[in-house]
Amino acid sequence: MSGQDLVLGGRSALSGAITQDILDGHDTGFRLVTLDPIHDAFTPMIREQAYPASELAIVAALQAVSFGKPLMLLPVTMAARYQHKCIIRNRHRPAFGPKDLPGKRVGVRTYSQTTAAWVRAILETEYGVPTRAMHWVTQIGSHAAEFADPNFVEVVGREHPLLDMLETGEIDAAIFGNDLPDVSWVAPVIDDPEAAGRRLHRDSGIVAINHVVALTREVAADAARVGRLMAAFRDVRDSLPSETASLFPLGLDEIRTSVEALLKSVENQGLVTRKLSIEDVFGEARTLLGDAG
Repeated sequence: MSGQDLVLGGRSALSGAITQDILDGHDTGFRLVTLDPIHDAFTPMIREQAYPASELAIVAALQAVSFGKPLMLLPVTMAARYQHKCIIRNRHRPAFGPKDLPGKRVGVRTYSQTTAAWVRAILETEYGVPTRAMHWVTQIGSHAAEFADPNFVEVVGREHPLLDMLETGEIDAAIFGNDLPDVSWVAPVIDDPEAAGRRLHRDSGIVAINHVVALTREVAADAARVGRLMAAFRDVRDSLPSETASLFPLGLDEIRTSVEALLKSVENQGLVTRKLSIEDVFGEARTLLGDAG
């Protein structure tokens, strides 16, 4: 990686539409680097600030703020999805729904995974199922070395694939993100999850944001350059079909409702070590960029 790299996953409608020509056309000075899976960038970005600019899972970003990491977060939704579909069960075993989850074992790659955080928020706010009512089974720890999983989390290691454990009954349900399995024997825990996701978005305005963008202090010191990068992101977002673009809020005013909903939930889930406000998260970018941020 060079001192000019912008690391993106390229899987979302927004990140996949960003090209080198667009970055050059806005005179950002960045070289576009695509990394798949993008979560491979999260640990080095948080722990070592390994890239000048990188897509970053929003829960990892919140933990970075909580632990005082030298990063500045841009209020740019780089990836989002309707998350209701992401918790699945084995259809060959007795069926159950969200309200049946208390007491069950739920697997996820890491407790601090953003998709899992949104699913837990959905379970609590829409179905009245608190996070601590379930036993969480994970493979690895957090991207932030300082974070310790709560005491209701069991880490079993990568040698125990989630899908295998779901098939054998070692876990009752599992949460997946981009790697949601397409196999015949799994079913969503939430009925008609696509409709449920669209309903949440329509009724509340909340977008289940997966990824934002993080900058090192060196990059953030150049306000004009950061402003040009934001302008590039906004132009790409605004070029998307309107329904798609609505899933990519950009700027503090657009992103506020969704982030404040997540902030309330991550505190309840024990994912941050102190109470955070949206100004703690994106206030620095707003000060730097003014209304453009």
